[in-house]
Amino acid sequence: MITTSESLWTKSFVLLTLCNLLLFIGLQMTLSTLPAYAEATLQASSFQISLVTSLFALSAIASRLFSAKAMEKGGRNLLIFLGIAISLTAVAGYYWAGSIFTLLLLRMLFGIGFGMTSTAFPTMASDVIPIRRMGEGMGYFGLSTSLAMSAGPLIGLSLLQGPGFGSLLLCTAAVIALILPFGYRLASTLPSRHTEPPVELGGSRAGVSRKLFLPCLLNFLLSISYGGLLGFLALFGSEAHLEHVAYFFLFNAVAIVFVRPLSGKIYDRYGPAALLIPGSVFIIGGLILLSFASTTAALFPAALCYGIGFGSMQPSLQTWMIQSVEPRQRGMANGMFLNSLDLGVAAGSMLLGSIALFTSYAVMYRFSTLAPALLLLIYITILFLKRRRSHRTTEAWGEPASK
Repeated sequence: MITTSESLWTKSFVLLTLCNLLLFIGLQMTLSTLPAYAEATLQASSFQISLVTSLFALSAIASRLFSAKAMEKGGRNLLIFLGIAISLTAVAGYYWAGSIFTLLLLRMLFGIGFGMTSTAFPTMASDVIPIRRMGEGMGYFGLSTSLAMSAGPLIGLSLLQGPGFGSLLLCTAAVIALILPFGYRLASTLPSRHTEPPVELGGSRAGVSRKLFLPCLLNFLLSISYGGLLGFLALFGSEAHLEHVAYFFLFNAVAIVFVRPLSGKIYDRYGPAALLIPGSVFIIGGLILLSFASTTAALFPAALCYGIGFGSMQPSLQTWMIQSVEPRQRGMANGMFLNSLDLGVAAGSMLLGSIALFTSYAVMYRFSTLAPALLLLIYITILFLKRRRSHRTTEAWGEPASK
């Protein structure tokens, strides 16, 4: 039986999840559409198109370095409201961006605002989730991010191809502005600091860094293929003559809604290995199916496979990182999680864009399977080495080796 202190679905948790959903929908509505707009309207080259995504991601990373420190000092409310104000300013500026240079500057400005706010919400969520339900809670919270990653591009591409660029920006600004009244309510209801006992870490920041390195690396590799989807899926649709390529994100959302609630409970019971290994296989399968898609119907199995893999792996990595640090350092852990995600998106956009320049978008997606394959290889190798070390330690103490 869960006591009041173990309750997950509190008002604060629901509001935080909703705010995070709105924030990422606003991001994804432009992240997937601006590359296509830059090519069609500003005559941007393939390299410049990749910068539309990568410069945003890099500026968000830089912003979070400051934001994590501000979170430790209790400056979360300032981060939320200042971040939203900066993001809205950048979105409004897109409408008057008459050159690719101006657009890239505004993308960097948006990255700064987004980096502030996106650090605050998951850290605040981890503060209100009971420690024994952290995997389940972050799974549900992360569902808002994954749903936005699917619904945002679908909404954005539909608006760009329908009413036009102006309507897209107006709707994006409205979605982000909706966060303000909820953020104001959160500022007065959340506790000032988490009350859960700290996780034993050995007492050094260097130890924290070592614990976070592996999940950061795996999250970086996971995000590379997603950078290829955000930056080039619309262009792949034109190449493959797919009229409704945005449906990929819709089918992807269906898979994520199905898998996210289950993945959190699986993580709490069995740990990350039960999700990262099969998830990598699903990611690889989804990318291969996508690269051969020639009809809208063919997008359905590709998106389902990718959604199952991404939707189960991403919250597992985030929960893993949160549980590796003390409560006061969760801002830092969430910042590193989001930074590794954005760095992977930036690297994927640039590397995969270079591959597409000399081949095709279909071939590019086949090359992108190398990232999740490397993720799988690294993780299985680490597990093997840990079990081998544990086996030797057990034998050294004269105990029978575990089977």
